[in-house]
This record gives sequence, structure tokens and C-alpha cells, in this order.
Amino acid sequence: MRVFILVTSVMCTALAAHGEDSVAARRVAAPVKTDERIAEYEKLSRSNPDDAHYKNLLAGAYIQKMRETTDFGYIDRAARIVNQVLGVEPDNYEARRLRSEIGLERHQFAEVAELSRQIIAAAPDDAWNWGTLGDALMELGRYEGAAEAYQKMVTLRPNQSSYNRASYYRWVTGDAKGAITIMQQAIASGSPSSENTAWCLVDLGNLYFKTARLADAEQAYRSALAAFGGYYPAYAGLGRVQAAQGKFGEAIENYRRAQSAVPMPEYAAALADLYERTGKKGEARRQLDLIDVVDKMARANNEKTNRNLALVYADQDRSLARALELAHAELDVRGDVYTHDALAWALYKNGRVDEAERAAARALNFGTPEPAFYYHAGLIAAAMNKKAEASNYLERALALNPHFDLRQAEIAENALQSLKLR
Repeated sequence: MRVFILVTSVMCTALAAHGEDSVAARRVAAPVKTDERIAEYEKLSRSNPDDAHYKNLLAGAYIQKMRETTDFGYIDRAARIVNQVLGVEPDNYEARRLRSEIGLERHQFAEVAELSRQIIAAAPDDAWNWGTLGDALMELGRYEGAAEAYQKMVTLRPNQSSYNRASYYRWVTGDAKGAITIMQQAIASGSPSSENTAWCLVDLGNLYFKTARLADAEQAYRSALAAFGGYYPAYAGLGRVQAAQGKFGEAIENYRRAQSAVPMPEYAAALADLYERTGKKGEARRQLDLIDVVDKMARANNEKTNRNLALVYADQDRSLARALELAHAELDVRGDVYTHDALAWALYKNGRVDEAERAAARALNFGTPEPAFYYHAGLIAAAMNKKAEASNYLERALALNPHFDLRQAEIAENALQSLKLR
């Protein structure tokens, strides 16, 4: 049964076309910077070594710093502090909450679900714990339980944290319009953390992009940069919009800005496609080499899961055994629609189309409006000679956004035209 989370306060139905983004950016004009918080809490922790509260505040600031930089060294620092506090005070409530946050960042979803339930039993009116429970259940693919947890969170505390979760649930379960409206409300709610608001703006931009609202997406990404300067996901979002608009030089520049902050494989993959399109084959080759370096470093660190890298390799028709290995490993810790989609694509590229079809069906179970899901399902159906089904999937992908990916959207269009000629 599909459950839709109800947002209990007045929805933002009368916002101007882009006004909600710029208003939100102004609303979080000058919060305390995370580095300043870290310095202050480090000082207080040293001055009050027996006070767990200051240690917990420092751990929380480290978690926020990791979100801003993707430097997981900050998560390790936070974990050490939390373990120290719990070693002395096993029932310390703040530390137990932080342990759930750390577990989410480390993708320990089953463990976090159990931890959250334990904390909820002790404090059922703390909205945050319902949020971590919902997050864990979403990643595990237990969507009905996640909806119940998020509804409880929204009811207890209707704010940016609860609204952005409700938006994500609506998106995954096929309600694009509702997801966008609720994310607008999340942004309008504001936050003490400018990075949190910037994250919501980027997510709103992503929702706009996937539904072909390119101008709205661009504005959301620019508002994210206004809220939190140098925010790398916003630069990547701008790069994606500009690639779709054929502004390849600008797209390259923005992807390079994102990559200089965090060398994610999907950024290198996008740059490789853009350099190839603009005739810079040497630059494209260097980006492919960078992806392989990222994978080599992950292997050295014994990192077994990375569905984004699995998708990159499958898109590029290389390292296909590695792509499948990564996708299968991801499924061991995640059971959500995005993991099933990555697995379907990797299985298809490895010639295992029967298994790919089953995984793609699970990815599409809720009608999540992801163009790539329908594109992948379309090529899988075509490989099984299910022409009508394949055409329907590909048409759906291109109807959502005919420019959802610089290279893959063209493959989708060519495949659809080929099916029509048969």
C-alpha cells in the first residue's frame, strides 16, 4: 500500500516562479560558520573535560563539517568522541542520537533503524529520532515504515528537516509535483545552517532538472551558491543544466569547480563526455583515468560499495565486472529503488538480461520519476525483444527530460527511433 505523507502546515502554493529560492537564501543570511563552531566547542571541551555536553556539541559540528566537505575524517573524529562519551555514560541521550547520525553516514542502515527504535522508546516525542528511523528504512527499501516515521516527524516538528524528508518520500513514490511543493516549503522554513538550506536548494534543482524545468533548476542551483558559497553540488547542478542547454564550455567550467572540491566519479564521467563532445580527447582520457584512480583508492581502503561508480562504469561500457561487483555489494546494505536500478543496469551491461529485467521492475515499483530508470528499463526490454514495452519506457524517460544526460539521452532517442523502424 502506498502511503503519502501529509504536511500539516500551510503549503507554499502562492510562491512566485523563483521567489522561494531567493527568499530562502536571504533568510539564512549570516549563521555561525561550522569552523567557528568547531573552534568554540573544542575550547569548551578542553576547559570542561568532564562535561559530555560540550563533547557532543563538538561531535555534531564535525558531522556537519563532513557534510560540507565530504571529508570522512570528520566522521571518524565524531565517532571517537561519541564512543568516548558512551564509554563513560552508556545512556547519554545526546551521544546516542549522534551515534545514529554517524551510522547513517557510514551506511549502517539496519543498525541505525534498530538504534533509532531504541531511542524512540525512551523519547517518543523527539522528532529527530523518527527522522533517522525513516532515513534508515528508506535506504533499506522499507517504504511504508519510512512513511510512518516521517509522518510522525512532520507532525511533531514541521520544519526544514522534516519537510525535506517528506519531499524525498513523495518523489520516490511517484509524486513529482508534491515533492517539489514540499521541498519549496522546506526551503522557505529556513535553517540555522546555511549548508542545510543549500542542500535543499540543490535537491529542488535536481527535481526540477529531472522533470525538464531547466530554468527553474538553474535558479535553484544559483540560489544554493548564494546561500552557501562554493557549494560543490550546486556547481555540478549548473554543469548538468548547461550541458543539457548545449553550453558546453560553461558546463565544463562548473563541473571543474565541483571536481576541485570533491573528485566524485560522476563529475569525472560528466567531464569526460563533455571533453569528448568538444573534441578534447586527451582531457577526456584523463578524466577516465581519474575514475580508475578513485576506484583503486577505494579498493585499497577496502570500500566495497559504490553504486554511483557502478553506474559510471556501466554507462561507459568498461570495467563491467567491477560495476556488477559494486552493485551487488551495495544491495547487501541497501534495498532501495536506486540500488535496484544500478544493479539492473550493471546486469544488463554484463549480458544478464533476465536478472536485469527483474531488478528494473523493482526499481520502477513506485513509479519514481527518474528518467534514467525508464531509460535503463527500456534498453533491457529491447534486449528481450519486448518492443512495445521498450518503446513505452524510452518515451517516458524522454518525456520526463529529453536531455537527462548528455550521452545517455542520445542513446535513448536513437534506440526509440530504431524500435519504431522495426
